Order: sequence, then structure tokens, then C-alpha cells
Amino acid sequence: MTPERIAPEDARVAEALELIRGAFAGMEGRIDPPSSMHRMTLESLTDDARTKELWGIGTPLIACVILTEKPGRLYIGKLAVAEAMQGKGLARALIGVAEERARELGLNLLELETRVELTENHAVFTRLGFVETGRKAHAGYDRPTSITFQKPV
Repeated sequence: MTPERIAPEDARVAEALELIRGAFAGMEGRIDPPSSMHRMTLESLTDDARTKELWGIGTPLIACVILTEKPGRLYIGKLAVAEAMQGKGLARALIGVAEERARELGLNLLELETRVELTENHAVFTRLGFVETGRKAHAGYDRPTSITFQKPV
């Protein structure tokens, strides 16, 4: 299955929202503060599809990611793979899209953030070639809550 860019008017935007909610549900009670996924709505994700890039795999959708161009880098957000499809190379395929888009945009770096508590995500991103470049605390926290990972393109 080939990743495709999802347009704002595509019905799969709603599928992406449900996929993200399902994939991130396992974080409940594990991460503090709670995921920003709770603030996502169909309207906000539709806007992301318009102003950023929403990519997905499958119909119905089984994996998705939001790519955001930032100064000098392409930010990878809300990477989600349906639980039954994990371990089948879908995250790798979406990271491949991010690498291709970064090159097309003249950017030489991919960046993402994951929560400190999600050690299994750290392992996945390390296997995909990312390295930890920093830690930061969300507002109101006196300890690191998030880890930044980067990968040269």
C-alpha cells in the first residue's frame, strides 16, 4: 500500500481523527500531561490537512501522519498506525514520505517529539534512524516531559 496525501475535503480526514484517537488511547494514564490529541477535532484536523500535510495509508485508513514545515526542518506529528497493523512497516513508509517531502522542500532534517514515558516509541524511532537531541518540559512542569528526536535527510 502506498502513502497518499489526504486533501481537506477527503472523507478519510475523519478516519484519520479516529485512527489517531485509537492509536493514542494507550497513552491514557501513562503520560503527564495528557496528549494534545484530546484537543483535536474534525475541524482542526481538516485545517491541518489544508495548512500542513496529512498523509495516510489504506482505505479504510490504517496509518497516518501530519507533516509540518518548520524553519530548517520537517516536523512529524501524530504518527499513528492501527494496532492490528503495527510491525508491518507502515511507520517506516510514512517516515519515507517525510524524507522525500523534506528533500522536495529543501530541508535536510526531520524532527519529532515523543513523551518521556513512551520508551517503546523511543526504540522505534531509534530503529528508524532518529537520535535524541533534547528534552523539554511542558508548561507548568519542573521535569522533562518530552524528548525531541531528529534525523538528517
